[in-house]
Amino acid sequence: MSESKPVRKAAARRKGDAAAFSSARSADSSARELPCNMDAEEGVLASIMEDPSNEVLNACVASGFTEDYFTRPLHKKMYSACVALSNAGKPSELVILAEYLDARGALDKGDAVEMARIAGRIETYAYYRHWMEIVREKYFLRAIIKTCSEVIEGAYSNIGDVNGYIGKVEERILNIGRDRVGDSVKKADQQVDSAVKIINEMIMSKGSLMGVPTGFPDLDSLMRGLHENEMIVIAGRPGTGKTSIALNIVESAIFSPKRYPTLVFSLEMLADQLYMRMIASRGRVNQHELARGFLKPEKMRDINDTAKELKGAPLWIDDTAGLSILEMRAKARRLNQKLEGDGQKLGLIVVDYLQLAHGSDPSLPREQEVAEISRGMKAMAKELRVPVLVLAQLNRDSEKETRNPRASDLRESGSIEQDADAILLLSRQRKSATDSDDTVSSALWPIRVELAKQRNGPTGVVSLMFNRNFTRYESYTSKDDVDI
Repeated sequence: MSESKPVRKAAARRKGDAAAFSSARSADSSARELPCNMDAEEGVLASIMEDPSNEVLNACVASGFTEDYFTRPLHKKMYSACVALSNAGKPSELVILAEYLDARGALDKGDAVEMARIAGRIETYAYYRHWMEIVREKYFLRAIIKTCSEVIEGAYSNIGDVNGYIGKVEERILNIGRDRVGDSVKKADQQVDSAVKIINEMIMSKGSLMGVPTGFPDLDSLMRGLHENEMIVIAGRPGTGKTSIALNIVESAIFSPKRYPTLVFSLEMLADQLYMRMIASRGRVNQHELARGFLKPEKMRDINDTAKELKGAPLWIDDTAGLSILEMRAKARRLNQKLEGDGQKLGLIVVDYLQLAHGSDPSLPREQEVAEISRGMKAMAKELRVPVLVLAQLNRDSEKETRNPRASDLRESGSIEQDADAILLLSRQRKSATDSDDTVSSALWPIRVELAKQRNGPTGVVSLMFNRNFTRYESYTSKDDVDI
């Protein structure tokens, strides 16, 4: 049977659309057509039009479908119109769809015939999920080609920091993969069991730790360890021993029975300085005597034994100055992938300290840049399912007003307070408000540690003792006349 004139025109139109699409290729694609499957696209659209229950369209929306998943201009218009009709509570039936597009001047000559042909392509929409998957795959292949083409062009024209550029490239590729995961919304029966499992573990633990130990019993009693997916902020004024308490927590993590692999981003100090402090702290070596070169032979043995311990510990330190949040996430991601290849995973990430990190755009106002960094820290915790311990500076308000610090004293951005799952505030503790630094022992400083925020638990205050000779925090046991 010979084809009718409208059908011949429609076929010619389809060929023209395919040719136009094929010409929209990247500069380095060697004249190859971009991935697409017109039959699958038409199958999805026909399923939407033939489905009175909107099951197909709802599945597309839940899977993240946009008009960009389709290649022909007509297909894009049809899908967008179907979504708009659904939002208005109307069906996507052929006549209603054509009227909707025509009323908005979006129905070009011949489109009505093409839409009728597409709607008549299938007898059942039972296979719509297979067609959806094909359309999705072709879209992500096009996204990869587009991203890689832009990466190549960017590499030719890049005049900035190459490490930062590589971090951005990794994030863009990762975002494509994350988008491809699809629907993350799950029904209760798929998730309640895991919640009950966690509750049972808490009951069976009888109050024992559920996360990475801090090494301080009073603090662990409040927090029950540092938990995965959480961003924990330790904040204080300069000189309160933020780096020291972080290194003590690192020590507790890497030498605990579970030996949590730990990554430290040291933006302020060099790696050898941190290792020197850890050796002196764990070996209980007086740093003043060490600086003068006067050590007893037994202390030299302690240093060598501690150094040997550290060599075998699952600890990595990156002391690159001025890292961006994108670079940190990329480096943490790579280390975690390497550990997963060995059947392990990262157990703790430490950043010392937040205000020395950089955002992706240095031209932004500083508060916006810090807000981006803070969000990036939280995103890193969720992405890698690891606790991220972040050190931060407090402003001078608490010193000016002679009061204990508050979470609102965090420097440069209120978003740190918002993003953090837990906030620990460190402050010097004196016998009275009139005491000067000289009236407090130069070696032992009582430190007030306030758990000012804990999203999933109680808040409270604990006392610790900072031993400056060993640059080491210890549990406060004297309980004498220090008023907290």
